[in-house]
Amino acid sequence: MSDQTVRITEIFYSLQGETSTIGLPTAFVRLTGCPLRCQYCDTEYAFYGGEKQTVGEILAKVASFKPHYVTVTGGEPLAQPACLSLLAQLCDQNYRVSLETSGALPISGVDPRVAVILDLKTPGSGEVGRNLWENIPELKSRDEIKFVLCDRQDYEWARMKLDELKCAERGIPVIFSPSHGQLVARHLAEWIIKDNLPVRMQLQLHKQLWGDVAGK
Repeated sequence: MSDQTVRITEIFYSLQGETSTIGLPTAFVRLTGCPLRCQYCDTEYAFYGGEKQTVGEILAKVASFKPHYVTVTGGEPLAQPACLSLLAQLCDQNYRVSLETSGALPISGVDPRVAVILDLKTPGSGEVGRNLWENIPELKSRDEIKFVLCDRQDYEWARMKLDELKCAERGIPVIFSPSHGQLVARHLAEWIIKDNLPVRMQLQLHKQLWGDVAGK
């Protein structure tokens, strides 16, 4: 329902900095709040505060950008129950909608039209115990799994999970991304090439363009 309220940190229009739609102009809806505290988090400003807006108000703001792509992110968007309604109504507007989620909360209620970007937490994140592995069977071919890697240990852990979760066999794209300022990107590239992994390495385009700032 469009009168449901969601606590919002920011709504902005920029280039997608990650995932398979990297570089495409995208409207971002950043929800407030997150139950996780990953040590590398670059959106701590979204943990608190924000402003309550109705789904109808959010839809109107998104429409003002005239976007083709919309990403709902956080914080952890699924921490707010009304996020599910927001996602469904964005899909009803014929946008291509993606959801960036930590994977610590169930995705079973997410509208099947939404592309889920599941950010599995590595040991280096400090939140590996929060991964909800029951989410993996829920993933569809349009969804993606992302690993943010802090060091070689994280890389080896993620490589093990690739085999364990059978991502390639299920046709689910996987992204390996170096934690900004922690893992040298060239090192990660060399490891992926040496091991011939079926993954996409990705740097955060928005940080290369604008630096580590909000609203970009």
